[in-house]
Amino acid sequence: MPTGYRISDQHALHFVTFTIVEWIDVFTRRIYRDIVLDSLRYCQANKGLYVHAWVIMSNHVHAILSTPETELSDVIRDFKGHTSKAIVKAVQQENESRREWMLARFIVNAISTARNDQFKVWTHDNHPLQLQSFTIKQRADYIHQNPVRAGWVDQPRDYLYSSARDYQDEPGLLKIDRLW
Repeated sequence: MPTGYRISDQHALHFVTFTIVEWIDVFTRRIYRDIVLDSLRYCQANKGLYVHAWVIMSNHVHAILSTPETELSDVIRDFKGHTSKAIVKAVQQENESRREWMLARFIVNAISTARNDQFKVWTHDNHPLQLQSFTIKQRADYIHQNPVRAGWVDQPRDYLYSSARDYQDEPGLLKIDRLW
């Protein structure tokens, strides 16, 4: 269901949030986090995606993204479609103790949409916010502080599944295009 958040300038810098339906803690397992990372890498290499900052939390992903030469909406659609299928497949194939419950929740959420999908993993909206120069650092800091606010680490750079290390001149898990 649309909420009024739209990407009007497809090539501008955007802060986006991808949320798992019902806030299910999918990303507590490495295999599912790695699906997100692999898909972001693919989009960087093949779809013109620039990732400037990111964090994977237990049930959502925050990122600052841009696509100077392609449509950001198209890349986000493809990213979410691919990761949805890959996450469902992994849930079905892995030794996942929550398998039946997770798949049932994904099915229930798919039924409530007009699309013909069997499973719905991500919520529809991404809450894209086009960033202005004075909000860029604020949003990047917000992204990197998420694991600290969750009580998982004391310092942002200590959380492996974010770009905080890259902003400390240390290598992270994903190549980024730094904002400063």
